[in-house]
Amino acid sequence: MKKTLPFTWLRSTTASMLVAVVALAGSFHSNTLQADETCMSPYMAKIVGQEDYVYVWTLGVEGMGDEQDKLVTVSVNPDAKDYGEVVHTLSVGGRNEAHHSGLTDDRRFLFAGGLDSNKIFIFDIHSNPREPKLHKVVTDFVEKTGGMVGPHTFYALPGRIMVSALSNNADHGGRTGMAEYTSEGEFVASHWFPTDDNLRGAEKSGNIADGYGYDVRALPRRNVMLTSSFTGWSNYMMDFGQMLSDAEAMKRFGNTMIVWDLHTRKPKKVFDVPGAPLEIRCAWSAHNNYCFTTTALTSQMWLIYEDEAGEWQAEAVADIGDPSKVPLPVDISITADDTGMWVQTFMDGKTRYFDITDPHNPVQKYEHVIGSQVNMISQSWDGKRAYFTTSLLGNWDKTGKDDEQWFKLYHWNGNQLEHQFTIDFYELKLGRAHQMRFGAYSLYSQAPNSSDTVVSQLDK
Repeated sequence: MKKTLPFTWLRSTTASMLVAVVALAGSFHSNTLQADETCMSPYMAKIVGQEDYVYVWTLGVEGMGDEQDKLVTVSVNPDAKDYGEVVHTLSVGGRNEAHHSGLTDDRRFLFAGGLDSNKIFIFDIHSNPREPKLHKVVTDFVEKTGGMVGPHTFYALPGRIMVSALSNNADHGGRTGMAEYTSEGEFVASHWFPTDDNLRGAEKSGNIADGYGYDVRALPRRNVMLTSSFTGWSNYMMDFGQMLSDAEAMKRFGNTMIVWDLHTRKPKKVFDVPGAPLEIRCAWSAHNNYCFTTTALTSQMWLIYEDEAGEWQAEAVADIGDPSKVPLPVDISITADDTGMWVQTFMDGKTRYFDITDPHNPVQKYEHVIGSQVNMISQSWDGKRAYFTTSLLGNWDKTGKDDEQWFKLYHWNGNQLEHQFTIDFYELKLGRAHQMRFGAYSLYSQAPNSSDTVVSQLDK
């Protein structure tokens, strides 16, 4: 593996922004193995080489083990003697509806949220990457933000973490916003989403500005930030079967996406994207000014793109499976070269690979059943490894024999997935495996036995 200059922490905003500029200019060496997870913030420096660990944010289950939410560390370096094993667990006390997590731009801390308790758990993963420790717990999210509920996405900006919320404490519906924190967990500002009765300076290009929120992503080179929409606390904490049969509940899903000015944090344009658009994933190439999302209820793939006139547009570009069967698209992941995208569908437990070489005309090329249910995917930057987990929401996961909770690794040879190992989280009494993030021992300490190398984009 190619050796690089020693990694230097990029603590300042200026350095972080330079990293993003260089990365987005496409300055990767063609002979350098890029093994970081795709779809992360461009403000984060990349891992070069084999990841050592995957951190799994896991929901506690009543009557199982210690019943607590926890951060589970899995050894994934094939050269390690404990490859494919859980090497550490860190319980956080109680069940919070553990959901999403995100690394800071310097990768020293991992933020993870509880949708029900509104707590934010900040883990120190740099002092000892094999055994993370709880650094800080934010308990005043609702108060500080002015009423936001359900911290969801944690997205790294220079010296900052943007936290999108799912709900509010007034009616527990979908109207919400984003909260901005420092990388150390100090509150900075609230950014509420535009609504029909308060557009906050945005243009409403469609029929509605519902104010709903879910995911957040950025294209720094275009000074653009994008947000999507989902549903509020009253729905995501409801039994899934009960919700599907409740006509009023089914009306309480988001149908919009928003284009923001990244620097000023001001909303600019609201799109109609019907059917509850979830994850947002943006292209990496400096010439590809677009992002994708999928809609949970209508099973469509949408392209959010900048047209030749410099205006941002939204277009439905493909169906995912048979929309009439509501396969429920969940997590998605774009390959590092912008030619492919993985789409997970929760209800049928499948992953699907789409050729997105022409982003306006995606074509499905492959599908594989991962299990009775599947939710998250974390794909390595070199495209060779794909990790999958199961849990969607505590009240939405399947029951009975179909309630599988595992962590799986597959290798992708360009044509098909090849199973490597499975860790049964129920068998180990760990709970429900949800979101994953990559870690590397040599990211923080040049370990003599580690095959990893870390490189700053500035070093290139």
